[in-house]
Amino acid sequence: MTKSVLLIGGSGFIGRQIAAKLAQLGYRITIPTRNREAVKTDLLVLPGCEIVNANIHQPDVLDRLCKSQDVVINLVGILQGSLADFERSHILLTEKIIAACKTHQVRRYLHMSALGADVNGPSMYQRTKGQAEEKVRASGLDWTIFRPSVVFGAQDSFLNLFASLLKIAPLVPIGGAQTRFQPVWVGDVAQAFAVAVDRTELIGQTLSLVGPHVYTLAELVKYTGQVSGHERCVIGLPNWAARLQATAMSILPKPPVSHDNLDSLKVDNIDPTGFAAILGWQATALEAIVPTYLANQHQASQLDACRSKAGRSH
Repeated sequence: MTKSVLLIGGSGFIGRQIAAKLAQLGYRITIPTRNREAVKTDLLVLPGCEIVNANIHQPDVLDRLCKSQDVVINLVGILQGSLADFERSHILLTEKIIAACKTHQVRRYLHMSALGADVNGPSMYQRTKGQAEEKVRASGLDWTIFRPSVVFGAQDSFLNLFASLLKIAPLVPIGGAQTRFQPVWVGDVAQAFAVAVDRTELIGQTLSLVGPHVYTLAELVKYTGQVSGHERCVIGLPNWAARLQATAMSILPKPPVSHDNLDSLKVDNIDPTGFAAILGWQATALEAIVPTYLANQHQASQLDACRSKAGRSH
């Protein structure tokens, strides 16, 4: 019998990849979203995928969504906001989802957390992610928690953000320059969630999703510049200067860094154990994937520039 999966947060960068993997495996997928029109092009082409307009923060809506589901996956998370925003998205929503699962006897629950989640962590992001994990572990459901490091891929908001900044900035001053990361490819994250649906040995486990190599933030920015064709000098800022920078950027509609982001950078984002021994495959290297999208973007922009000089639009 084909299993039904409720994929909460399925319209985002990681969610779309997970949806594609689940569709390949033949699952029926329901993805709630507040803007069905904005995501239907990417998701409705997937076999067995239904897109539903819904406000997932409303308990009665969640109750309807969880009815007749076999598995619930929660990918929801925010990187910036007030404490109330973090608590609403990470803790309160998790509590509502767990309650809905119990109401409809949905046993299997997969939860997206984050590497560094810790109830005593330095940032609101890490603390609320840690508190959400506690709710999951105490739920009594057949849960698996995934803790990815920073996730990269063709539509990521991490390396692509740096690439955009590097195009216009003569130099790049950053806070947390020496903080270490273990970036993981979105394809590996998607595969981990998809195979976990039916792997009962993963019940009750917390898995770190990390890539094979460790880099400082400064090294990642420099590498992005090399691949995208915009090499720049990267300057590590002391904490006080980084916080001034974040304050200045807070006037932007979508600031690239916040004070809470800087607090998260106080601790390394790595786990040497990886996931190969548990999931059965080796993590994909950053260098094998990033040039396929950042280098291609650079080549396309060079071609556009040549066409512009020649007076051609296409």
